[in-house]
Amino acid sequence: MARQNTLFKEAFNRYAAVLEPHAALPSEPEIAAQLGISRSTARAILLRLSDAGIIRWNKRQKIVLRQPTDADLFPQEETNSLHDIIERSFMLRILSDDAQPGMQINELELAREIGSGTTSVREFLIRFSRFGLIEKRPNSHWVLKGFTREFALELADVREMFELHSAAEFGRLPADHPAWSDLAEIEREHHELLAKLDAHYKEFSQLDEKFHLLIHRASKNRFIADFYDVISVVFHYHYQWNKAFARERNSRAIGEHLDYIAALKSGDPERIDTTCRKHLASARQTLLQSIPQNIAEETETP
Repeated sequence: MARQNTLFKEAFNRYAAVLEPHAALPSEPEIAAQLGISRSTARAILLRLSDAGIIRWNKRQKIVLRQPTDADLFPQEETNSLHDIIERSFMLRILSDDAQPGMQINELELAREIGSGTTSVREFLIRFSRFGLIEKRPNSHWVLKGFTREFALELADVREMFELHSAAEFGRLPADHPAWSDLAEIEREHHELLAKLDAHYKEFSQLDEKFHLLIHRASKNRFIADFYDVISVVFHYHYQWNKAFARERNSRAIGEHLDYIAALKSGDPERIDTTCRKHLASARQTLLQSIPQNIAEETETP
């Protein structure tokens, strides 16, 4: 239910944000089609708008009385895109305490739990399956093959190979390339997070993903970009697997990122290579340390 609520909140915010006073709203099926949600979710949105005094709902007539305020909307941290909701639900499931190699994942059950259609869930699973973590079986079932130490090492090997290339390409970008302004903004966000780290250290995983994605895009290599878009899911979530010393790990990683950024800005190929290798070696170690014991190497089957 919690994940269905997340889907409802995201759709509610989207719809409320475009309402104009005195406008007449369409039917529930039309709203559902417009937002890509079920009719029941569309009705729930209308009920909340009515209860908040934003619309007047009299049988088939629905009139906007006032424009919604920020106080009417759900907080941003409670709303996510459908892709993010599916991703989070899937990762939490395969990282749960009872997740073991051979565990079945059913598309319909996962879609019902999230509150989305099976097509979106299936597309995500198909894309994720290319790396061998899950395997398709008949009747909309998937089987978890297990996130082992061997899998993590192979993933880290390929990531490092691609990022070293991408970092070198980034350092050769012309001075007027928009990626430099993006890098400056990310650098600012690192300093801001560092200043409030004690209370917000959990926000680092999203910043980490944003930073590395920017670097990989500099390669202009479709295979590298596609690869990173998938494996970033694993590296994004590994910061959340093991909570022990999370603040210290994230603080160290922020420092490494800032050194990495300074190297990129210098344009010195040797300095870029050195800081990139140092950070990737640290990230590899963190990944290995963060693998939960129940899905680490002892779970490998012969």
